[in-house]
Amino acid sequence: MNQSETLTQNALDNALALQRKAYLSHPVPTLAERTADLRTLQCFLREHRDALCAAVSADYGHRSRHETLLAEVFPAVDGIDHVIAHLRRWMKPKHRMVDWRNFLGAKNRVIAQPLGVVGVIVPWNFPINLSMVPLTYIFAAGNRAMVKMSENSRHLAAYLIQHLPAYFPPEKLQIFDEAGGVGIAFSKLKFDHLLFTGSGQTGRAVMAAAAQNLCPVTLELGGKAPAILCDDFPLRLAVERIMFVKLLNAGQICTTVDHAWLPAGKADEFVSLARGIVAMRYPQLSSSDYTSIIDQRSFDRLLDALQEARDKGARVVPLLDGPAFDRVSRKIAPHIVLDAPPDCLLMQREIFGPILPLRSYTSLDQVIDSINSGPRPLAVYPFSHDKAQVQTIIDRVMSGGVTVNDALFHVGQHDLPFGGVGDSGMGHYHGHEGFETFSKMRPVFYQTRFSTLKFLWPPYGKFADRVLAFLIR
Repeated sequence: MNQSETLTQNALDNALALQRKAYLSHPVPTLAERTADLRTLQCFLREHRDALCAAVSADYGHRSRHETLLAEVFPAVDGIDHVIAHLRRWMKPKHRMVDWRNFLGAKNRVIAQPLGVVGVIVPWNFPINLSMVPLTYIFAAGNRAMVKMSENSRHLAAYLIQHLPAYFPPEKLQIFDEAGGVGIAFSKLKFDHLLFTGSGQTGRAVMAAAAQNLCPVTLELGGKAPAILCDDFPLRLAVERIMFVKLLNAGQICTTVDHAWLPAGKADEFVSLARGIVAMRYPQLSSSDYTSIIDQRSFDRLLDALQEARDKGARVVPLLDGPAFDRVSRKIAPHIVLDAPPDCLLMQREIFGPILPLRSYTSLDQVIDSINSGPRPLAVYPFSHDKAQVQTIIDRVMSGGVTVNDALFHVGQHDLPFGGVGDSGMGHYHGHEGFETFSKMRPVFYQTRFSTLKFLWPPYGKFADRVLAFLIR
C-alpha cells in the first residue's frame, strides 16, 4: 500500500469510526430529527440545483439540463415529501398476533430501528438521483451515511464535498471522490449495510468484499430489459413512448429499453415512425436536449458494437440526417439495428447507449422462451391492452420490475419498491421497502408476569406429555 492509499484508508477508517461513535451515542433519532435531516437534504437540492446540473453536465461533456432536473433533481425532491408524509406510520411499532395457547396476555411487536452506518456506492449515469434518493431512505430510517462517487463524476463529487458539509456534519454524512483506490477500500469497510449501483461485474466484486465483513448488500445492477409490442397496441404510440425512454440520457440508463420485440412484419413501419419522432425531438445531433456519451471508452465501445453488427450482416439505420456521430462532443446519433445476429455484442451485452435493436416474433412463446434463456432483466415492458396477454408475460417472465404500456415509469413511483432479481440485482429500496431495507425490523416479545410455560419446565413428566400431545395434535 503506497502513501496515497494509506492516507485514503485512514480517511475512510476515521470517517467510519466517527459515524459509528455518533450512532452508538444516539442510536434511535426521533421523528423530528429524521424529518429535519430530510428537509435539510431537500433544501440543499433546491438551493444548489443549477450548480448541480452544471456539474453533471461538465462530467458528461454535455448533459441536457432538463434531463437532470426531470430525472434526478425532481425525483429526489418530490420523494422526500413522500417519505416525510409516511414516516410517522413507518416508524410506528407493528403489533403482531400472540399464540394464545402459550402466552396469554403476552405481546408481540416489530420495531424498526436504525442499522447504524450505511455505505453507498454511486454510479455516474444518474449521480444526483442515485445518491440523494438512497440518502432519503437512509436518513428516514435514522442512519448515518458514507457515499462514494464515481470516477466519472469528478465535478459533481468536488461540488458535493465542498458544499454538503455546510448542511450535514461529518458524523452524519461524508462524501468521497474516487481517487487513490477509494472504491476498493470503501467496499471493504465494515458497514451495517452497503448499497451498490452499477455493473454486474463490479457488483460481484463489491459483494465479495462486503462478504468478508458479513455486511448485507443491496445490489442494483442492470441487464437487457426488453420491450414486447403486441399486435393489439397502437404502433405509433408505442414508438413515441419507447423512443422517449431509449434516448433519455442518450440511453445510458440501466432500466431503459435495451431492445424491442415486434410482431413479424412491423419493423420497417417502426423505423419510419421512429425517424419522424426523433427528427422532431432532436432536429440535429448538436441539439442541447441530446446528451453526450459519458467518456471516450464508452463512445468507442458503442461505435465498435455498431460496426461489428454491420460486419455480421445487420442493417444499421441512423435516425437523424447528417453525421452518425461527433467525436468532439462524444454524441452518437440514435440508431435502430435490424437482423442483428445473436452472437454480436449488441445482443450479448447491455447496450447502455442510443442504439435500439429490433427483433421480430411470430408467437409470444418465442419471446418468452428467448428472454428466459438469458439472465433475468431489471425490467420488462409489455405493450398490450389485452389484460390476459399482459398477465401471461408478467407470470412467465421474471424481472426486477414491470411497466405496462410504457417503459421506466415503475422506477419513478415513490410507493413502489425498486430492485433487481438474479443477475440484475438483489434487494429493494424506494417506498416502504426502502425504509425497511435500511432498518432492522426487530422482533420484540413482551412476556407477562405469569407464563404458561412454567408448567412445562423440567423435570418433564406425564403432564408435559399430555400438554405437548395436545399442542401437536
